[in-house]
Amino acid sequence: MANKDGHRRFGSVRKLPSGRYQVRYPGPDGRIRTAPETFARKGDADRYLTLTEAQIARREWTDPDRAKIKLGDYAKQWIDQRPNLRPRTVHLYTWLLGRYVTPYLGPVELGQLTTPLIREWRAKLLGNGVSQSMSAKAYRLLRAILMTAVKEDEILPKNPCRIPGADQEKASERPVLKVAQVFKLADAVPAPYRALVLLTTFGCLRWGEVAALQRQDIDLGAGTVRVRQAVTEQRGVGLVLGPPKSRAGRRTVSLPPAIVSAVREHLAAHVDDDPDAFVFTGPTGAQIWRGNFNKLVHWPEAVAAVGVPGLHFHDLRHTGNTLAAQTGASTRDLMARMGHDSAQAALIYQHATTEADRAIADALEGALERDRTHPRQPPAASQAEPRESEMDVSESTLDVSMSECDILESSKDRGEPQ
Repeated sequence: MANKDGHRRFGSVRKLPSGRYQVRYPGPDGRIRTAPETFARKGDADRYLTLTEAQIARREWTDPDRAKIKLGDYAKQWIDQRPNLRPRTVHLYTWLLGRYVTPYLGPVELGQLTTPLIREWRAKLLGNGVSQSMSAKAYRLLRAILMTAVKEDEILPKNPCRIPGADQEKASERPVLKVAQVFKLADAVPAPYRALVLLTTFGCLRWGEVAALQRQDIDLGAGTVRVRQAVTEQRGVGLVLGPPKSRAGRRTVSLPPAIVSAVREHLAAHVDDDPDAFVFTGPTGAQIWRGNFNKLVHWPEAVAAVGVPGLHFHDLRHTGNTLAAQTGASTRDLMARMGHDSAQAALIYQHATTEADRAIADALEGALERDRTHPRQPPAASQAEPRESEMDVSESTLDVSMSECDILESSKDRGEPQ
């Protein structure tokens, strides 16, 4: 804005030899800045100054010189300056950036990132065959990096990652095994890994957690397993023992008696008496790797025998979590068993259980509706009382089977391991 003498109170505009207009103004620190672009018309330059002055007054201004840092450089700094990231997380973030982000957006200055440019980048990923799940992971990482540029470093005025639904993964529903299938799978793998399948499933353990278990972590008397560490595989380093995935990952999990019995047999047959001895190892006594697991336990053949091709090892934990939710446990108790800091995962499993319960209620309603529409004639006085199989609403009509948890508790009646 100009004063009565025609001079501006804030900043200055001058015409360059090219005929375009250049803007200069003082930042909040008193240093003179030059606008990152020139203007074809003086009115446009004046409006830029007016907007910049208002941003400074509202404390919404960001330094355009700092916004010249390239995304690739800033993203690397972002990872390096987070000392609490787990090594596996650092590896994952670095890999996602190198594979999906920096090849497209790495040379772009932060100040030049816009929502249309982010949308174009995501469209290229999907167009090049990158899955929606992996695209969502890369998008969430980019959004987190740029949120730091907005909230903490105050380099950007707002986050350009503003694409609805881009952060959502729509992965296919993973299979949930029946209890009988879990035991069949355990019987299909080599004997040294039978307890691995059962403990992972009914203890709701992650791969890194079960691979890190030592004899001292098993309390057969109490029927519990203690999770205090996890294994991660680092490229160029090998297997590394560290803390669990989160603070809530440190936990003690109670096991069903049938699983305690299987673990007892495993410890007696395959694990040294040393408290530090790992519970599950390879043929040479070395720790098991995720990379050679399928070959070690003949996983593809085992899952084929169960009739669930494509089953992942993590689906065992998924199955255990589902069974735990079906018991009616509270969200907090499920969080503690699963090792989650957030209630989100537990709520997902509870939601699945709620849907199953609603299906039962719908089946009941269908049976009741049929009875109201076509009422049965009362028996004649000379007729015998109806047999139990002739009752209007029967278990066979509803097709409701015993829950998996009930089957587990009665496994001794089927001669299965205790």
